[in-house]
Amino acid sequence: MMDATPKNQAHDLPAGKILIVDDDRINIRILSGILKSEGYELASAESGEKALDTYEQFKPSLVLLDVVMPGINGFETCRRLKAKYGDDCAPIIFITAKNESDDVVEGLTAGGVDYLPKPFQAKEVLARIRTHLQNRLLLEQLSKADAAKNRFLGMAAHDLRNPLASIRGLAEFLRDGTVGQLTPDQLDLVNTIHTASQSMLEMVNELLDVATIESGELKIAPAKNDLVELIGKSVYLRNIDAAKKNTQITPVAATEPCWVNVDPAKMLQVIDNLLSNAIKYSPPGSIVTVEIHREAKTCSFSVKDQGPGIPEGERDKLFKDFGRLSVQPTGGEKSTGLGLAICRKIVDAHHGSIVAENLPGRGCEFRVTRPLLP
Repeated sequence: MMDATPKNQAHDLPAGKILIVDDDRINIRILSGILKSEGYELASAESGEKALDTYEQFKPSLVLLDVVMPGINGFETCRRLKAKYGDDCAPIIFITAKNESDDVVEGLTAGGVDYLPKPFQAKEVLARIRTHLQNRLLLEQLSKADAAKNRFLGMAAHDLRNPLASIRGLAEFLRDGTVGQLTPDQLDLVNTIHTASQSMLEMVNELLDVATIESGELKIAPAKNDLVELIGKSVYLRNIDAAKKNTQITPVAATEPCWVNVDPAKMLQVIDNLLSNAIKYSPPGSIVTVEIHREAKTCSFSVKDQGPGIPEGERDKLFKDFGRLSVQPTGGEKSTGLGLAICRKIVDAHHGSIVAENLPGRGCEFRVTRPLLP
């Protein structure tokens, strides 16, 4: 049953659509009487099964859900709604005469946000509903603001990338003597321009990656790939950068392929980021070790460096956006604090795991794990 009621502008309550689910028609009439005068649009259902159908059609802003009903009970109805709609599911407040702590815990575990005890008190009902609708409205506003931020960040990063790439390319032309030999002072200046533009381009690319991921536009195209081969490609290229710090990346040879289901370009990005990070924070002359671990059902790789490790009390910053630690790169390199956050998001999109642990004595190990294909 649906009952559309004109919104009352005189009340300072967020407008919304409320679905009342209860097998007792008296309870539905009582709650409807309390809520109608406040301008809410109401719909009702007398069972959990009916509630699932009504929710799809009515699209409520909030659900008042009885616990004890014939058929599926309120807890199971809540679980099904949360499973189907996820983070977009409307807040669910249980209405029940049961107030034992175990029932409260079960309801919150199922995905509910609050309890309304019977018999109903009008002021309490309205206060609780007002709070949760205001919270939902705030979350929606924050979500829109975050989406606008990501769009702006993506546009800004995209517009900056092309001119930065041009500056880097022109600096390379000058450095390589394409337009004539440079004096030592001129060459030093061009090298500075090239290094600065390369650093800025890497930061812009990271910002663009984050904006793409946060906007939900990260596209993963998993396919059967040999993790050993992917790591070999990355190590070969990163050793060129490592040589500038007299550092060497040493892979531990694998005895057989490790076939995993991954997007090769995205997984290469993870490997590159971890190797670059190890080079960046290890002192010159270090050895970065890459190991492949094959288990019965999983295949993982680890990157071990000889840097200072993760400072005590800063582990929570590791995989967060702009989560810079107190340790500094050893060669004056720049860091946005985005590299590890990007790694985490890509690994999560692959349904894998990434962890970091300090090594005994000195250094840190980052390990990425994926299920092994048969």
